[in-house]
Amino acid sequence: MIYLKSEYEIEKMRESTRIVSQTLGKIAQKIEPGVMTATLDRIAEDFIVEQGGRPAFKGYGSPTNPFPATLCISVNEEVVHGIPSNRKLKEGDIVSVDCGVEKNGYFGDHAYTFIVGEVSGEVRKLLQTTLNSLHRGIEQAIHGNKIGDIGHAVQQTCEQEGYGVVRDLVGHGLGKSLHENPSVPNYGKKGKGTRLRSGMTLAIEPMINMGTWKVKTLSDGWTIVSADESLSAHFEHNIVIRKGEAEILSTFDYIAELSKNSENVFYHG
Repeated sequence: MIYLKSEYEIEKMRESTRIVSQTLGKIAQKIEPGVMTATLDRIAEDFIVEQGGRPAFKGYGSPTNPFPATLCISVNEEVVHGIPSNRKLKEGDIVSVDCGVEKNGYFGDHAYTFIVGEVSGEVRKLLQTTLNSLHRGIEQAIHGNKIGDIGHAVQQTCEQEGYGVVRDLVGHGLGKSLHENPSVPNYGKKGKGTRLRSGMTLAIEPMINMGTWKVKTLSDGWTIVSADESLSAHFEHNIVIRKGEAEILSTFDYIAELSKNSENVFYHG
């Protein structure tokens, strides 16, 4: 079942997504060579709790292997669900930081891929294309269109540059639960899939590899990496389906304001 949100509920979600957006801004202040990913995780958890929120990822999953941290921090070939640790970021790394927050019964969940220091133009192109594909998908996320229209836009944007569009992981509905129906693949055919209706709230999140689209899961049961160990980028926004144009609840503005290196902040082009 797909749950359409009232304006009252959307306001609740707006608060949760604000906290996530601000948390990513806090992380942007600290991204640099030598910082441990566990340090970033502690900063995020402290801030979320100060804002009256709850880290949505911590404890998520099966009782036998719950996710142990506040952030998913995925470095280089890690696509998503990387576990923070004593690992230190290095010059030239790219780092996907995915954050989820629950406040007042509603969830926010979005992600940004950061650059550590300097990287090649080829790597920058991967990140810029992935971010552009997110917005191409959002442009199709309007009342009356279909889920396939979103995925087709993302897929076309990335595959024309030779990148692999991950198929094993998808975006999703969002609201009272961290993951709701419908699933939102980053590939698809125009005019196919669930019809989009005003009041649907979605997390759209392209996960794009520089090489193959195929992925594998590491022995920790969480970290997913590209099968050929090629670099992977990940950007995510939370949106409301509206007539004419989707409303984006999340924002990367805090990242732009607080980043230590403005040249490493990516904008939709």
